[in-house]
Amino acid sequence: QVQLVESGGGLVQPGGSLRLSCAASGSIFSIYAMGWYRQAPGKQRELVAAMTSGGSTNYADSVKGRFTISRDNVKNTVYLQMNSLKPEDTAVYYCNADPPVVMTSLLPRYWGQGTQVTVSS
Repeated sequence: QVQLVESGGGLVQPGGSLRLSCAASGSIFSIYAMGWYRQAPGKQRELVAAMTSGGSTNYADSVKGRFTISRDNVKNTVYLQMNSLKPEDTAVYYCNADPPVVMTSLLPRYWGQGTQVTVSS
């Protein structure tokens, strides 16, 4: 059974920083792409950042230059460093694990339970 456990959310002032962590159990980490999504009240869930098992990254335009995704394949953990936070970054942030493209019909995707990030003065 694969579990994704997020931590690191909280309340921060505009311009501040937070680092989210997502620890993955099971043996998927080395082959899965790992990412972060967010969902604000009344809005659809959107991709924030993702990193393939090979290290390629993808960011939403709204966070480029401010957020950095990284992964530690020894600790089976993916991180999201968030700097220069804005009120519009307020959302529930979800960790995600996606199988390789060629295996999407064979392997499931996984989600964490979500962690709240609130940017407010």
